[in-house]
Amino acid sequence: MTLAYFDCFSGASGDMILGALIDAGVRLEVLRERLAGLPVGGYTLSADKVIKQGFAATQVRVALDDTRDPPQRRLRDVVSIIESGDLPPTVRERAVAIFTRLAEAEARAHGTTPEQIHFHEIGAVDALVDIVGAALALHELKVSRVVCSPIPTGSGTVDCAHGVIPVPAPGTVALLEGVPLRATDEIGELTTPTGAAILTTLAESFGPLPEMTLQRCGCGAGKREGLRRPNLLRVFLGEPSVGSGADEIIVLESNLDDVSSEAVGFCVQKLLDAGALDAYTVPITMKKSRPGIVLTALARPGDVARLEEIIFLETTTFGIRRYSARREKLERRHQTVETRFGPIRVKIGSRGGTVCTVAP
Repeated sequence: MTLAYFDCFSGASGDMILGALIDAGVRLEVLRERLAGLPVGGYTLSADKVIKQGFAATQVRVALDDTRDPPQRRLRDVVSIIESGDLPPTVRERAVAIFTRLAEAEARAHGTTPEQIHFHEIGAVDALVDIVGAALALHELKVSRVVCSPIPTGSGTVDCAHGVIPVPAPGTVALLEGVPLRATDEIGELTTPTGAAILTTLAESFGPLPEMTLQRCGCGAGKREGLRRPNLLRVFLGEPSVGSGADEIIVLESNLDDVSSEAVGFCVQKLLDAGALDAYTVPITMKKSRPGIVLTALARPGDVARLEEIIFLETTTFGIRRYSARREKLERRHQTVETRFGPIRVKIGSRGGTVCTVAP
């Protein structure tokens, strides 16, 4: 299994992602040959070594034929192009999933349906090359698992087909819902809709660099010039360490000594229904020897705000403690086994290929 970790310290765009994967070892000739099978023309794909504020990286360029009118495609047109190409099934599925997520986000931003979205910019030739190229590159590198860092969006405004809009663009905002963001003082659009769509579709989690044996690192350069940081994106490739099913969660805690048990029980159930990984109480003794409880909820980073709102609304607390914790997880899979009672579905937990527990 090959793990790819995208370090978005300066944001992400489609060309930065593709550039980082090429820098990590994907041959440009292979991508050109595969992409040539798509019914899309009028462009030239190149990749050059550049220096960004003292750091070497690969910059991808998709040079368009200026004599052609910009394409106006809908989602069905893009899907048809991808499905008509000679692409491996995994590449086709990833590319269609990315464009579908992109269309859904843009539809939300513009108050319409994914089928009605015209891909003025994100559906143009360069986005097709970036998205399908990234899916192809991950396939060539045999990447089966993608993890990503928290994402900085930038600030200020950006010009687009709809005029001047704030950063992050509305479509990017919709794509990044539930994703941990990283604060930055860099001005400009650090993360584009295409970059956000690729990463949020493919990444299984967002957080710090996971435990892994590093094999290589690629660095992709964007078009903009950063003021305080180079416009670069890194991808780390390697083998996950044994038992590296670790992720980052947020622990929410509040001490309560003046709320009824019925209200606490109701709050715990609401937290679980709202997506808490777990919610529970522990008895404690508080000031003036009053009996109380610690209400605890374990949350994914993207669920914190929603769960905190429930705790404030359903209890009498005036404050919630919040801290991050890493957890190590067994690899889980389900299997149906034949027994003298008939077929029974069991949950199997393993670590590094060794089965640790089996539960019906």
